[in-house]
Amino acid sequence: MEVLAIGTALPEYTLSPDETAEMSQRLVCRNEREARLMRAMLRHSRVTNRHTCVPHQLAYQWLDEEGGASSNPGPTTRERMEWYAAHAGPLAAISSAQALDRAGISAAEISHLVTVSCTGFDAPGVDIHLIQKLGLQPTTQRVHVGYMGCHGALNGLRVASAFAGSQPEARVLLAATELCSLHFRFQWQDESILANALFADGSAALVGGSTVGTGNFRVVASGSCLVPDSQDAMTWSVGNHGFEMTLSSRVPVLIGEYLVPWLESWLHQHDLRLSQVGSWAVHPGGPKILSAVESALELDDDALLHSRAVLQQLGNMSSPTLLFILQRMLDADVPRPIVALGFGPGLMVEAALIK
Repeated sequence: MEVLAIGTALPEYTLSPDETAEMSQRLVCRNEREARLMRAMLRHSRVTNRHTCVPHQLAYQWLDEEGGASSNPGPTTRERMEWYAAHAGPLAAISSAQALDRAGISAAEISHLVTVSCTGFDAPGVDIHLIQKLGLQPTTQRVHVGYMGCHGALNGLRVASAFAGSQPEARVLLAATELCSLHFRFQWQDESILANALFADGSAALVGGSTVGTGNFRVVASGSCLVPDSQDAMTWSVGNHGFEMTLSSRVPVLIGEYLVPWLESWLHQHDLRLSQVGSWAVHPGGPKILSAVESALELDDDALLHSRAVLQQLGNMSSPTLLFILQRMLDADVPRPIVALGFGPGLMVEAALIK
């Protein structure tokens, strides 16, 4: 599939590390030890700014002054899904309109629509909103890639590429939209509180089609690998008060052990060696994940420059994050081929080969 353009969008509200620390200390941290740990997590996350669909001051309405920090679990999952229904579609429409404009493609020309999200459920949802808001044809064929986590855009690319390859005139719109801040944890839990320090909101869209010679790059292959004995390494489950993520310290270890052997085998199928990869677009699940990939692949210090920059400036936005990274890499005209990597619950490794 040739990719004609990428568009991005961010919610209007932002959170600095100081604002996140203050909010966490008032709402979540029960003592000075937890406050110190939260401040350390925020420093180690390397996130200096994040966007959110919800003004952070609203969170204080769930502060139980009598019970103190961590005594109130915050809004119910139903309430969080109401926020998702109100904000996900409009944000996806902004990134999608930008992608269409950059591609020089009218909404009426889109034959297939792929939406990606793991932070909310709503039907009719983002796909219907895009058809109505952007003026896509009512006959547009739709697929939703749901609840697949941070590598969701790579799963979406696989579906979009299949559509593009199925008919010469196909024009595909892919929209990945996540509102991770809706799942802020209001109560301290050692195994899940790290998510508060890493995640943010955003949307990215991509317009692609069959090979026509006018695209910025081509997605030529995709791959997947389930890491053995890793089901507890990363989880994402629906709770009564939002979706709950856990991220084990085993993840970097598993990446170090299993990533290279699988990548070598997968690239060999496409007549490539690791040394022939021009650039790497790695989803920044966190600084330790980037460092683990960097170490395993023996990359130069600046090889993951764009991944680190997106994490620092925008946070981990889950599925759209890789498209933000690819947009920066295209603007910088990085060497090709590019291998895009993402990691998600399973532990799954997803990859795309881009030329």
